[in-house]
Amino acid sequence: MTPETVISLAKEGVMLTLIVSAPMLVLGLIVGLAISVFQAVTSISEMTLTFIPKILAVFMGMLFFAPWMIEKMTSYTTKLINNLPMYIK
Repeated sequence: MTPETVISLAKEGVMLTLIVSAPMLVLGLIVGLAISVFQAVTSISEMTLTFIPKILAVFMGMLFFAPWMIEKMTSYTTKLINNLPMYIK
């Protein structure tokens, strides 16, 4: 296995991780921003107010995007396993 192959596989793995995690990160960002605007408008300075809505939003996002995430990860894994003999040369 050449260094270029290892770097290519690592790059694909990192890109897949970023793509799969992006929907939950965006949901957490949007909910956090909305809660922050709400806190600024109402002058509520409670630091723990953002945790529960963010957790719920990310959990709901995981439930909604789970089939897509699983499909992406299984296709990457299948491709990796099918091409393993080529990588080992």
